[in-house]
Amino acid sequence: MTQLALIIDLNVCVGCSACVTSCKEWNTSGEAGPMTDFNAFGKDPTGTFFNRVQTFEVGEYPDTETIHFPKSCLHCEEPPCVPVCPTGASYKRAEDGIVLVDYDKCVGCKYCSWACPYGAREIDESQKVMKKCTLCVDRIYDTSLPEDRRKPACVLACPTSARIFGDVHDENSEASRLIREEGGYQLMPEWGTKPANHYLPRKKQKINLESNDLKRVDNPLKGENFTKPGADDATLEDASWI
Repeated sequence: MTQLALIIDLNVCVGCSACVTSCKEWNTSGEAGPMTDFNAFGKDPTGTFFNRVQTFEVGEYPDTETIHFPKSCLHCEEPPCVPVCPTGASYKRAEDGIVLVDYDKCVGCKYCSWACPYGAREIDESQKVMKKCTLCVDRIYDTSLPEDRRKPACVLACPTSARIFGDVHDENSEASRLIREEGGYQLMPEWGTKPANHYLPRKKQKINLESNDLKRVDNPLKGENFTKPGADDATLEDASWI
């Protein structure tokens, strides 16, 4: 069975939130929209987002690092949000494994939100229905688009290619290969939900630098008509121009 999903490479995600804004832009005017915001910049803001980037600082000073962690619906193979829905609004598609919500059936009871251990569902305060990532299902099957553009908006917008889209059940797909070769893992597998989305773990690299390695080779004063001796080590504050 086909299972479409996202692979998130935590090594190259820089937390720019291009995925967040592109998702918002595409879906708010698409089949999954609107994505309503109220009091977005005031006290107690509410807003509907299919994708968010959470940023953490780990470690203790001075050995700290910043981790950017994108998170959206994981399109679980055993989605707990589906069986708890009293109206059948939440469902998992057999043909591609995408978990969706039928807005015409949703009554906004929030049962699916309580059942989801990942906090991936949000209620749209305007429509009073539950919403979530659709993997841009209205885009990936749009034959009017060039084939290389039939990907989720977040994948196309990522400047570092930290997001990979594909069939994780196809052993020949790039997504499946990355999971095998790069140690891709599921988020909170202990819940037994079998998330389709996977993350590629961060790889710590230790770099030893000598003092000479820190010397700038692109000093803006080097090669200029600069009167101070030792221009290679000069700063702009030392500059005396002719």
